[in-house]
Amino acid sequence: MTKLQKITDYLNQQEWDMTFITNPTTVNYLTGFAMDPHERILGLMVFPDREPIMLTPELEVEKAKTHVSFDVIGYADSENPWEKIATKLKGYRVKTIAVEFDHLILSKSDGLKSVFNEVTFKNLTPLINQMRLFKTADEIQKMVVAGDYADKCFDIGFKFAASEKGLTEMDVVAKIEFEMKRQGISEMSFDTMVLTGARAANPHGVPEAVAIQENKLLLFDLGVMSNGYASDASRTIAIGQPTDFDRKIYEITRQAQQAALDFVKPGVTAFEVDKVARDIITKAGYGDYFTHRTGHGIGMDVHEYPSIGGSEDITIETGMCFSVEPGIYIPNQVGVRIEDCLYVTATGAESLTHTSKDLLVF
Repeated sequence: MTKLQKITDYLNQQEWDMTFITNPTTVNYLTGFAMDPHERILGLMVFPDREPIMLTPELEVEKAKTHVSFDVIGYADSENPWEKIATKLKGYRVKTIAVEFDHLILSKSDGLKSVFNEVTFKNLTPLINQMRLFKTADEIQKMVVAGDYADKCFDIGFKFAASEKGLTEMDVVAKIEFEMKRQGISEMSFDTMVLTGARAANPHGVPEAVAIQENKLLLFDLGVMSNGYASDASRTIAIGQPTDFDRKIYEITRQAQQAALDFVKPGVTAFEVDKVARDIITKAGYGDYFTHRTGHGIGMDVHEYPSIGGSEDITIETGMCFSVEPGIYIPNQVGVRIEDCLYVTATGAESLTHTSKDLLVF
């Protein structure tokens, strides 16, 4: 069964009239057509009883037609896309539209209401999440490649950061991203993070033109987009000899991360994975400094369903892909995070990144 057929069947089961899917990643996942509409409107309309229709900006129509066999409606910047939809679907009864609640913005919902009177929106996000949750062998292979590039990023960044004194966090970020472009990677999966010393105590810190400190830890968090799939990994190294305290915090984090990785297998829950890592850090006396969930799903987006230790629990099954990334962040002192993304096998899990997790000292 194709992905679009699953959507069609779901609409029939729910007795909903159509979808209007606006998330470019979801459209790509369902059709293979990738584009960034920017401020324009992209909409994939799937129906229970007729062929799908794609709405794209006029400049993307020919590209879309190479990926889909059904009708593609284009609209020029001077045209009203909602009028195009109204004309195309004239006489088609629509009372319920399935949309991704976490993506449809108010202007688009108002646009749909201008076409269809008294329409009710239904949430398609749970179905899309469930479909994207389980990766095929082909998807996993693409993620393996993306993970290999993340390992290359670490190698480049570690060596460059230690190559001369006076380099800044931004110097190292620039080197990593420049070398990735030379290797054919046009896009990182998120803003590359390189944070020195106590600056790494902010889990979402932003690199700046700050010199890398000697005898301190240096945190890297990075990933690439490769063939439409993301990688995401974190390592913390030392530039010069770190203090005994920094080494202690590093080792606690490393043990927590490895224990959680070893625990993952089909049948355990996301909360249990989180608890394994969190208990080690808490027992060591630093539970208050582990301030985020243990992980998140990954695939075509760097952050996907499910949440590992977040607000909802889920049973781990074969084919799921997610991160395991405990951290300890002590303000004004030190920050350590170690992260790998993995895919779940029938008996355990395999990491998508393989850079050493021994404390590397440069």
